[in-house]
Amino acid sequence: MSSEHFKGQYEVELKYRVQSKLEFLKVLQSMPHQVMLEDNVESDWYFDTPEQSLKANNKSLIIRDMQPSGIKLWIVKGPSADHCEATNITDSDAAKNMLKTMGYQVSLQASKIRSVYFVAQYHITLDYLDDIGHFAEFAINTDDESMLAQYKVELIALASQFGLTQAELEHKSYRTLIAEQILLPS
Repeated sequence: MSSEHFKGQYEVELKYRVQSKLEFLKVLQSMPHQVMLEDNVESDWYFDTPEQSLKANNKSLIIRDMQPSGIKLWIVKGPSADHCEATNITDSDAAKNMLKTMGYQVSLQASKIRSVYFVAQYHITLDYLDDIGHFAEFAINTDDESMLAQYKVELIALASQFGLTQAELEHKSYRTLIAEQILLPS
């Protein structure tokens, strides 16, 4: 397991809807891979200004707490889809309080069950969101902006080994999917 997989200011990521977690894991088991973690509960707190200026500028500020792994992260995404930076923190409650002191407020709170696997230089996350479904994210982080297009091609090829096609590609962020689910009438 290596944190090198998550270094870089750019992240090329493709997210697919997964119809069968069991079939997905069967394919994964047939190829060389490493397990970083399995079935962690990730709790995310999205912060924004009262005016929602981060969201308006296609940016996200997230404090993430993962259990039972104990990993805690400060994540900034955007404004481009490929821009993502994360750093480990030791106290997520203190970080949340600091953001509130600075005038930020929680705009969305979400959780998912996540497993993370490494296949070559790529990381694959298998996620489950209540009432929304299973997803697989195929990703790589890099500081080399010139490689973004090439990595996308390679990730599409990797996803195809799992039987995933353009038809299963999910373009909406988890933030959007969760917000839409919250807005659905009961």
